[in-house]
Amino acid sequence: QVQLVESGGGLVQAGGSLILSCRVSGRTLDWYTIGWFRQAPGKEREGVSTSRRRDSTAYYADSVEGRFTIRRDNAKNTGYLQMNDLKPEDTAVYYCAAAKVDPNGNSWYWRDLYDDWGQGTQVTVSS
Repeated sequence: QVQLVESGGGLVQAGGSLILSCRVSGRTLDWYTIGWFRQAPGKEREGVSTSRRRDSTAYYADSVEGRFTIRRDNAKNTGYLQMNDLKPEDTAVYYCAAAKVDPNGNSWYWRDLYDDWGQGTQVTVSS
């Protein structure tokens, strides 16, 4: 079993930036597809972005395309989510998750694909 720990959340003004990190332990990151999900109060957890393990292909939700960038550093066993031009609607708890499969553009946001989840980090964007 792999363990995931997120960090980097916080309070930021609209238009600002944050970098979230997801430290993986228990197994090397190259075994896993790494995804970022978020959950706002009263809403379902939704997919934000995923980096596929096989070739690091990145997928993004339409709402963050062009503003967020996912990347992975397998040597450091850490995944990252660079978030720019943040908006109040980005406010949520952000979770990283690991999957042992290679999703495609139609499946990367399926929560059931991901076997392991972090505890989450709060991101709050003020207007």
